[in-house]
Amino acid sequence: MNLTLRVWRQSGPSARGRMVAYRLTGVAPDASFLELLDLLNEDLVRRGEEPVAFDHDCREGICGACGMVIDGRAHGPRAATTTCQLYARDFRDGATIDVEPLRAKAFPVLKDLVVDRSALDRIVQAGGYITAPTGSAPDAHATPVPKEAADTAFDAATCIGCGACVAACPNASAALFTGAKVTHLGLLPQGQPERRSRALSMVAAMDEAGFGGCTSIGECTAVCPKGIPLTAISRLNRDYLGARLKRAPR
Repeated sequence: MNLTLRVWRQSGPSARGRMVAYRLTGVAPDASFLELLDLLNEDLVRRGEEPVAFDHDCREGICGACGMVIDGRAHGPRAATTTCQLYARDFRDGATIDVEPLRAKAFPVLKDLVVDRSALDRIVQAGGYITAPTGSAPDAHATPVPKEAADTAFDAATCIGCGACVAACPNASAALFTGAKVTHLGLLPQGQPERRSRALSMVAAMDEAGFGGCTSIGECTAVCPKGIPLTAISRLNRDYLGARLKRAPR
């Protein structure tokens, strides 16, 4: 296959960026999208040029590091797929593919396709944990959890924090990410002591980081590689409003 990658190049946070076209020839159809960038960088190094900076780690759809925008869509054209699970065969031979970093005020570009996503870490630090004492593992049946709650909590816990939901949202909201964290902890018995304070502190951290507000458009769920549903945002809103009402003076 022959492909042309139009890649966003930006030497630093304060530098002016631009799209640069690179042609790849003889690409194997089964090459992953990150392998396309590897091939491009090998060619650039051979020519004495600066390679393209991009985030990656597991390359198995687990870590969430490989977030980027491909042809205007976070993680590319395939649904429920991370960038590392995208392949050359997902594009037509001879295609020109635009590759850009995740775009959001809270995700400043560091270099080329690499953005600073530490704002998501700060949301988790604000309340994405439980204070249950640790020790030896309890018996599996020691704390009964209804199956529906357990299943929903597990589904929410599959969020990998890739930031695709933020990049896809017209408001650059992190409500789906935050909702996933609130859901998977708030549905379990161990997460109940901090349930109200968790919602308040995580939303406060989300606002402080510069994320926009959610208007329930649904673009976030359309690009989420793990299929986190909009109901996660509903649970976030319910816990947040409940906590606000609980704290309101009577």
